[in-house]
Amino acid sequence: IKIGNLKNNRVIIPSDVKIKENIKFKDYVIKKNDILMALTGDPVFKGNIQTWVGRTSIYVEDKISYLNQRICKLIPNEKILINDYLYYWLIRFDKTYEIAGLFRGSANQANISHKEVGEMLIDVPSLTIQRKVSKVLSNIDNKIDLNNKINKNLQAMASNVINSYFDKCDDREKYNGIIKFIKGKKPKDVIDYYEVGYEKYLTIACLNGEENKYANIDNMFMTDHDILMVMDGASSGDTYFSTYGIVGSTLSKIEIINNNYIPEYLFFTLKKYKNDIQRQTTGTAIPHTNKNIVLNLEIPKINMNDQLWFKSILYKILQNNEENRNLSQLRDTLLPKLMNGEIDLSKVEL
Repeated sequence: IKIGNLKNNRVIIPSDVKIKENIKFKDYVIKKNDILMALTGDPVFKGNIQTWVGRTSIYVEDKISYLNQRICKLIPNEKILINDYLYYWLIRFDKTYEIAGLFRGSANQANISHKEVGEMLIDVPSLTIQRKVSKVLSNIDNKIDLNNKINKNLQAMASNVINSYFDKCDDREKYNGIIKFIKGKKPKDVIDYYEVGYEKYLTIACLNGEENKYANIDNMFMTDHDILMVMDGASSGDTYFSTYGIVGSTLSKIEIINNNYIPEYLFFTLKKYKNDIQRQTTGTAIPHTNKNIVLNLEIPKINMNDQLWFKSILYKILQNNEENRNLSQLRDTLLPKLMNGEIDLSKVEL
């Protein structure tokens, strides 16, 4: 597990980075519900998002993994401090600025030591209060995790069906006669909060749920429930299904020019080709999606009823994503109030 795997207060397991299990790694083992904190990284705050150093995540997987040396594991004294309470205390928004006061190093590469983490002051109410606070917040997070697991299964189901069409259908058509690219652009004015005349600025970080930025809509290209493809950077070739907002400069909208296809079906076919597209990017220092490569790829020609099945699957995924956004907002609203004792917990049963 490296720092880049700590996202949205959860650990995102890498699929392509593994080490040979060895006894010398025993001190770096992490297991389910372990709390991890990044010790180095960019100290800049972007809206409500702290980029790396001091970022806290919880490991929710059942399998054992190993820590990179730039991450520390926090183990609470269970006689006075509950694991979940420590986790929620650390991710509380108004405490991130206090953590920032402990950073050392340059503006581009800050760090925090184990000793400095250990010297942080934490409010420690009774174990009963800690359990009640943790229960309220963990119930919300458990629902978010459940929705994510459902979405993962839905995506796998759609991928399997797509593969079956590629295996059995010989009648195919190139994207060249189905889609065209419309490149986004960088706005002149970007802010961290919503104002009239501004809309969500759709960057890769925004689409991954890592930050929210808003840009002035003047002369900007808008999108709503369209396919977006990453055109520049390490994620070139990856695809998203957009919410309403402004298309960022690293993205292109995939516009459909053939009425025989719907965006939901094309979205899953482009997902299938992700690795092929990424292997054939252009550029050296910065990869770029090769549009000609994409346009010359072929997909199965299937009837509209079969395509509509993919629309129902994607609709369920988007529904779960929207519920997760609302749940996250609820959790973030409750978090400081629960920690400060502003909410009566007398009726919370353990």
